[in-house]
Amino acid sequence: MTKHIDAVSGSCLCGRVTFEVNEPVKWCGHCHCDLCRRAHGAPFVTWFGVATDDFRLTGGEEDLRWYHSSEEAKRGFCSECGSTMFFSSSRWADEMHIALPFMHADVSKKPSVHVYWDRQVHWVTVADDLKKLGGPTGVEELDQ
Repeated sequence: MTKHIDAVSGSCLCGRVTFEVNEPVKWCGHCHCDLCRRAHGAPFVTWFGVATDDFRLTGGEEDLRWYHSSEEAKRGFCSECGSTMFFSSSRWADEMHIALPFMHADVSKKPSVHVYWDRQVHWVTVADDLKKLGGPTGVEELDQ
């Protein structure tokens, strides 16, 4: 029996770079690290992760560029509109991370965690009950 996998599509702001991910996604969370904030011009970025085999570019490969934001990580963006959609790192070599706002429909997981919480900006109030992690790796338990 063949297992049916639902796919959810997404694209950059201008629509040149298009992609699909197979459901279910692995996780979803908010990142408060300096690099994510600066790459997106936002107080935090909501990402979700899928296995690399569950991610496909469906258009615009010629418009997709990669910026190495650190020695081990790179961020994928559209060369036309500048949308930073993807994150890939040797730390999670078997995953593609995708910024949630670029999806055309909901994915199977809602945000469940804040990472790099101890680096959050103090000009935005976040009042939720999600788990909050931090430390050097961004995913360590914090004393609260």
